[in-house]
Amino acid sequence: MNASIQASKKVISRQQVPESSFIYKIISHLIVFPIYKILFRGTTSGIENVPTQGSCIVVANHGSHIDPPLLGHVLRRPVAFMAKAELFSVPLIGRVIRACGAYPVKRGASDREAIRSATKRLDEGWAIGVFPDGTRQEDGRMNLPMPGAALLAARSDSVLLPVAIINSHRALGTGQRFPRVLPIHVRIGKPIQPPTSRRKEDLMETMKEIQRQINSLLDKGLIDSMC
Repeated sequence: MNASIQASKKVISRQQVPESSFIYKIISHLIVFPIYKILFRGTTSGIENVPTQGSCIVVANHGSHIDPPLLGHVLRRPVAFMAKAELFSVPLIGRVIRACGAYPVKRGASDREAIRSATKRLDEGWAIGVFPDGTRQEDGRMNLPMPGAALLAARSDSVLLPVAIINSHRALGTGQRFPRVLPIHVRIGKPIQPPTSRRKEDLMETMKEIQRQINSLLDKGLIDSMC
């Protein structure tokens, strides 16, 4: 009986999407919006694929430090990001990503606290953002995805949302001190169901499918504004 009640509470909590904080809204609309839409001539497709209710895990390629706040804006719902702990000590970037819902995870280590925090937020109906490669990729593609996102999906029974960020690695990638004014576009794929188990084979198969979808979206190139 108690298990049934707990399960019911869990389902109810996932139907509620947390409200964006005041700081989140300020950063999204007054900072990220003009940077994305005006400076980088941002365009988004597939917004209809974003779940409007319940938890989901946003899985994206990673080419630039601007990716987390950018995704938090274009998806039109608050996103809590797992980000490598080192970023929180970077002036300005650390403040921005924290205000956008990010929380630290130690790269290369088993950070159980981060996993517990992510699972808790998913149980509360949040969208969690994950970059499976773990660090920025010079070519902007998804190359060596780790199974963390699939494990979170299996633990929380949350869908995975593949998202391709086009050109952020060229606009402000590794080794660049100043941005290049290039178009940055975002293609949102269709949600993928969580793995059927927590076995490593099932987790990696799910991640391979996500990798295929994201790289396929990247291969489509920039979005035609006439579409």
